[in-house]
Amino acid sequence: MTDAGRPRTVQRPFAPRRHREVMPLSRRDFVQHSAVTGAGVALAGSVGVLTTAPGAIAAPGRQGLGYGPLIPDPDGILALPEGFSYRIITHAGRTTLDSGEPTPSNHDATGAFEGPRRSDLLVVNHELKGPRAEWEHPVPLTEGLVYDPAAAGGCTVVEISHGGEYVAEWVAIAGTSTNCAGGTTPWGTWLTCEENSDRAGENGMTRDHGYVFEVDPYDRTACRDPRPVKALGRFDHEAVVVDPKQGYFYLTEDDKNPNGLFYRWVPPHGFRPGRGTLRTLAEEAGTLQAARCFDSGGRYVDDLSRATVTGTVYGVDWATVPDRDAREAPLREQFRAGAVTRGQKLEGMWWGDGGAYFVCSYARDGQSPGAPHDGQVWFYNPRRRTMTLKVILGAEDTFDGPDNITVSPYGGLIIAEDGDGLQHLFGATDGGRTYELARNELNIGTVEAPEYSEFTGPVFSTDRRTLYASIQEPGILLAITGPWRHQPRA
Repeated sequence: MTDAGRPRTVQRPFAPRRHREVMPLSRRDFVQHSAVTGAGVALAGSVGVLTTAPGAIAAPGRQGLGYGPLIPDPDGILALPEGFSYRIITHAGRTTLDSGEPTPSNHDATGAFEGPRRSDLLVVNHELKGPRAEWEHPVPLTEGLVYDPAAAGGCTVVEISHGGEYVAEWVAIAGTSTNCAGGTTPWGTWLTCEENSDRAGENGMTRDHGYVFEVDPYDRTACRDPRPVKALGRFDHEAVVVDPKQGYFYLTEDDKNPNGLFYRWVPPHGFRPGRGTLRTLAEEAGTLQAARCFDSGGRYVDDLSRATVTGTVYGVDWATVPDRDAREAPLREQFRAGAVTRGQKLEGMWWGDGGAYFVCSYARDGQSPGAPHDGQVWFYNPRRRTMTLKVILGAEDTFDGPDNITVSPYGGLIIAEDGDGLQHLFGATDGGRTYELARNELNIGTVEAPEYSEFTGPVFSTDRRTLYASIQEPGILLAITGPWRHQPRA
């Protein structure tokens, strides 16, 4: 589809305000404000869907919460509440691209865009790591859309009619590695992130990896000659979001030894991001920074696992990354002790309510210095320059290992589980309570040792009637419909 066919909904000009966040937040101001408003537990007037209080998390099934118990699926794919149904849109190795080649496997994060005649255009990541020969269904090497012919990953675009019928699927980018999460932009494109930082010559790769690439779901010609956005750094990327007012980019890092970081990229003065402009950036354009948190007493916080109570609020400073292309050392290793705040498995992220919701999947295995947990959801408020713990999962919870995340038009969040045992899509209400929404019943193991793949890529259709999500292995894109309703805030 060419520029002339783009829907009006993505034609709004992107006009970031003046960058007003370049000065660090004063610890003194934060401490004084916290003392007045509750010692850092909840700042008065804080913005965010998931307004929480200590002890807010509760087990699923509480009256008025969620959509009721899940009903087993006779087809062994997806258990859903009464009144809900699903449709398989693509299935790796079974459905085909418009080229006649099979749909690639290992679906991951997904962005939804309004297409022609009120259709949906979904950009689907395919998290395929390492050489192509290791995968039965890699992303096809479509001419002109290949970054590294040795790599197996990439993105496809799936068009779904307004009535929910599959229309077509095609390659948007190929030859990238481990396309895990990403994020939509205010100008109607998708940023796909490589969760792998192999250099050329490592693991069979012929080019450096660990970058963010931009994908245009509307114009295939705009995707030709893929170029990494090197200004956003080279590391094991997970997700990225864009502040539509300030023009800042926020990025998560899924890595360990040491744990990963929460980053922001401040664009250079006068830069106006928009369709096609990211590929014009110089490699060192703007400033890439990592978050450094401190509590209401002004004390440095070394790791997000230190927070154990929902409603905990940290102030945030930013430290500049010395070498964003990691020529000598990975980004997360370039900071002296006390300079940054880390988190184990910083993964999915979504922009909503004026800030960035992001996930810390768990803290255990001796990799984190604070208290073990089975998952956190944080909210970064760029206006207040604060980070608030919205959800924390522990041993008493049904769910563990939150990963991809989206803000629900019906209140709260929808979260994909990548944990132990059974895998769910689950919701978190405005009050921070959780409820089950779907359960993966596709056993890819054996009867004696069952195994269930993680959920990935939850995102609502542009008309808000359908929730798209994938079962990563073997790679099945699902469309879920039902009697959606607004969830209670408490």
